[in-house]
Amino acid sequence: RGANMDTLVALGSTTAYAYSVWALFGAAGGHLYFMEAAAIITLISVGHWLEARVSERASTSLRALLELAPATARQCNAAGAEIEVPVAALKIGDRVALRPGDRVPVDGVVVEGDSAVDESMLTGESRPVDKAPGAPVYAGTMNLSGRLVARVTATGETTALAAIIRAVQRAQTSRAGIQRLGDRVSSVFVPAVVLIALAAALWWGLDYEQAHHVNQRLAPFLWTAHPPPTPLAAAVVAAAAVLIIACPCAMGLATPAAIMAGADAAARRGILIRDGVALEKAGSIDTVIFDKTGTLTEGRPAVTGVEVLGELDPQRARELAAALARHSTHPFSRAIAGGITSDIEIEGWREVRGAGLEGVWRDRSVRLRLGSLEWLVEGPADGGPAQARARVWRDTGATVIGLSLDGKLIALFALADPLKPGVAEVLRRLGGKGLRPLLVTGDSARTAAAVARQIGLAEADVFAEVKPEQKAGLVQQLQSRGARVAFVGDGLNDGPALEQADLGIAVSKASDVAREAADIVLLRSDIEAVPECLGLARATLRVIRQNLFWAFFYNALGVPLAALGFMSPVLCAAAMGLSDLVVIGNALRLRGRRWWG
Repeated sequence: RGANMDTLVALGSTTAYAYSVWALFGAAGGHLYFMEAAAIITLISVGHWLEARVSERASTSLRALLELAPATARQCNAAGAEIEVPVAALKIGDRVALRPGDRVPVDGVVVEGDSAVDESMLTGESRPVDKAPGAPVYAGTMNLSGRLVARVTATGETTALAAIIRAVQRAQTSRAGIQRLGDRVSSVFVPAVVLIALAAALWWGLDYEQAHHVNQRLAPFLWTAHPPPTPLAAAVVAAAAVLIIACPCAMGLATPAAIMAGADAAARRGILIRDGVALEKAGSIDTVIFDKTGTLTEGRPAVTGVEVLGELDPQRARELAAALARHSTHPFSRAIAGGITSDIEIEGWREVRGAGLEGVWRDRSVRLRLGSLEWLVEGPADGGPAQARARVWRDTGATVIGLSLDGKLIALFALADPLKPGVAEVLRRLGGKGLRPLLVTGDSARTAAAVARQIGLAEADVFAEVKPEQKAGLVQQLQSRGARVAFVGDGLNDGPALEQADLGIAVSKASDVAREAADIVLLRSDIEAVPECLGLARATLRVIRQNLFWAFFYNALGVPLAALGFMSPVLCAAAMGLSDLVVIGNALRLRGRRWWG
């Protein structure tokens, strides 16, 4: 009971048909427009069919994802035999066997075997990923070389593949804010066109001579037209032509076609865009903040140096530090605790966010602290040997962590987290697109400055000694200055900053795809996709604006021509279908990387 984009076509074809019925049975004579009415419906139907065929190409990635998961799996029973069962019959805790060439049916953890797995359809990474016991595997990926046995950890709608499919579907069917412009125009467009059609009919019907005279005067500048010879027929044809040429299908397709093509192009490269609003926000970003650890770096730091102060044995210092660090999941803690066995018992253990760890050594009843030198309040004075050693390490880009015993600094540890390949090139590409890249880290200013030199950032673009809870405040501070900020983080402690930013980008693996804080999730762990997704977003917005312009231009040009008698209803139907194909074809350019990469 409401007017939509088919209303004008229905009114136009019905007008031509009704007039022809009246003329036939009323013996009015003259040309009958049954053929034109049928041709209008035929051309519109052919146009919709072509439109559906072309639009289908924009969803190739989604269809490929839907076809990834196999229908059956080889379940290992208690006796170790393999039984082929439907994937729907698998439960968490079951074991499945994966032979070379098999697609993984569900999410799981490898319990037996070694192999390489192709995860390119989920992450966009072309390199196979080595899998050994303890490694995760994801539904839809392909086992390449060896036999694996995996324990099921997620099935059905809870798998990473299902989450990715939902994200792509949500993005392709969402509405961007710019679409509201087309909606507002369309809401007043239909009644306005009906009024124009009525005015054209009245003009041709009541003052045929003047209308025909105007048509002939304009013909030398346009083309020769042959309006119907009678006022009533001319009135019907003009009204039908106006109604059909003005059908705002192209206007309605302008935004969703571009969003669908953009989301598809992104998904094929391991980039999940939450919705059309996120795509629109990504196109207006001018500042990109990168968290350092786990985002610009590999996230696997290692101890590169140990400096013991006093007479403490270096091995004992490592054991004390490992005893504190083994309860923490922080990458630096795992690096210090890795490979060190210790019989030291810690009581009252706690983690001070953004500072370090502390606890009581039970055998000695002394307090141990492991963390930043600034937090160790009784640490070395400026200019002491410990500070000198720390400066040397920090100048090379290492992070320095201290170990204190009852407030006295007893050891220093240097930890280095190697930068990911191509970081400097990624930042250069962002700068080339007119974006300002920034670095935020909890490291000291000297360490941050050393990293900045390696990646080609100016000191003014580096924010050091920023605690996790302060990152959101930094984003807010930049926004208050008028910046449109994107925050790129690994999603571990960056939730508030990802939420605060105009655009949150999470660098993660497929297992983290359901994280709700980010607007965009990069299924690859590298950051080369950041300039890709921002470039794609800008190109998508550019295509949307182009599509809206051509849709408005088409109607602004076509309606007057139809009202003046220069376009027949059949020609109007063909032109309307062509406008739809032009809009969709323009959107499909986004599937080629050369348009935005």
